[in-house]
Amino acid sequence: MPHTCRLVLFGLALGIAAAVSSTQAADAPQPNIVWLSVEDMSPWIGPYGDTTVPTPNLDRLAAEGITYDNAFATSPVCAPARSSLITGMFCTRIGTMQMRNNTPSPAAVAKNPEAYKEIPGYEGLPPAFVRCFPEHLRKAGYYCTNNSKKDYQFAEPVTVWDESSRKAHWRNRADDQPFFAVFNHTGTHESQTFPSTPASPKVVAHDDVPLPPIYPDTPAVREAVARTYDNIARMDAWVGEQMAELEKAGLLESTIVIFFSDHGVGLPRGKRSCFDTGLRVPLIVRFPDKRDAGSREARVVSFIDFGPSVLSLAGLKPDERLDGTPFLGRFATERTDYRQGRAYANADRFDEVYDRARTVSDGRFRYTRNFITDLPYLIRNAYREQIPMTFDLYALEEKGAAQPEQWQFASKVRPAEEFYDSEADPWEVHNLIDAAEHQATIARLRKDLETWIDTTGDLGFVLPETKLVREHIWPPEGVQPQTPAAEISDKAVQRGDRTAFVVTLTCDDPAASIGYRVGTSKNHTGPWQVYSGPFESAGDMRFLEVQTHRIGHAPTTTGAYLGGE
Repeated sequence: MPHTCRLVLFGLALGIAAAVSSTQAADAPQPNIVWLSVEDMSPWIGPYGDTTVPTPNLDRLAAEGITYDNAFATSPVCAPARSSLITGMFCTRIGTMQMRNNTPSPAAVAKNPEAYKEIPGYEGLPPAFVRCFPEHLRKAGYYCTNNSKKDYQFAEPVTVWDESSRKAHWRNRADDQPFFAVFNHTGTHESQTFPSTPASPKVVAHDDVPLPPIYPDTPAVREAVARTYDNIARMDAWVGEQMAELEKAGLLESTIVIFFSDHGVGLPRGKRSCFDTGLRVPLIVRFPDKRDAGSREARVVSFIDFGPSVLSLAGLKPDERLDGTPFLGRFATERTDYRQGRAYANADRFDEVYDRARTVSDGRFRYTRNFITDLPYLIRNAYREQIPMTFDLYALEEKGAAQPEQWQFASKVRPAEEFYDSEADPWEVHNLIDAAEHQATIARLRKDLETWIDTTGDLGFVLPETKLVREHIWPPEGVQPQTPAAEISDKAVQRGDRTAFVVTLTCDDPAASIGYRVGTSKNHTGPWQVYSGPFESAGDMRFLEVQTHRIGHAPTTTGAYLGGE
């Protein structure tokens, strides 16, 4: 439906945000783009060769699209990874690497009320040029919706989404308006294997699940793995529903569909672990013209690349200062520095328990540096302990591994360095760090990882977090700054027999996003618009509300009657 607040843009925008510039050709249509995002899922689906449960809708998507074999999350847990998705920046650069940096885990606090006693609450703080990428799409005319998980490790400005809720949908856009719509499926989340959560319809029997060799064969393990696959089957049906809805509306052949998971499988040694099981994700891209249908892409891509790629698909050139690189669209390119062909990731605090590992993969080989070695691979995480199989894995530390592939669970310490051939050893259990034939590759990846840590100014090493907040996030006192209020300038103009107002908004902080909405009174609650330059408002829409918000700072909202009271 059309926006309730009709505004006519006046003139050209005075400038375009530093993080992106529009170069959309005048005769090139703006494609619709849909993200089908699922949670906590490794590529355990048909398009990647796993036929444990049928996935006909994903099989169709892959047959009509491009399947990426080397797509990786920037963190093996959702919130840090999602901060990279929305900003195009490494979470270790912008201070979003610690899981739940602004909200304590209820499970951790229930287990230990003192768990967060020394951990402050704070938000990530990207560089001044960074915006959440949907804001740039909105400036270019897109209708942007999120249904509905955000979890960015900071409060997003009102300029990011036209709507973010469980009701947000592309169907609510104005006629012929291009859209970017995110739909997030929670049915594959870790919590869906908790006994307290209603189970998905049974698709695979416990005795028929392929048991990963890293796990002991126990009833609790088989139950968790079977439920994981049952959840995948239910998720596949959801994908089919999303595709059918686009098709019924006549939009499938004008919409780019991108399917992916927010990190690896939610089972232990998947989520929260710097292995392929925690970081390698499915990624399938379907174009309206079905270009390269059924093909496979070996290029290494990372979550930092997803936002820039969406901008590129929309004809918008991403800022080269972003960590990410577009791999799709008009501006697709490849880096020539340490990021070329490399996917980097971090493991830091998970709820109240600290880890500190850094890893890099070139798609085949993985090099990992453990900066805390007197720590078991399976850290004690209260939330994960709601999966009964977790205690079967803890037991291996005492009684030893039943199979050689389970050595990581049985170990109470970690080596400082690990190196795996992920192609020959997909479960990454054979540490080849001392193998003579791999020393040249190890040296290259070690150097690349060190370059990444140094170049990005890795904030995960700034501990305790009180020091991080005081010295890097909100110096010098650790108190969140307030974004400066907007300066509002308006000028009355005559448009025939009616009066209109030309409005100009400015903010002293160049990092601030500026959102506004106008109405007939202070009670107006219409959608927020993204300010990109002077605009004209009809004379009866006299009350202007403005919000300025730099990511990581507190927002400031002001209001004024155009033309005075």
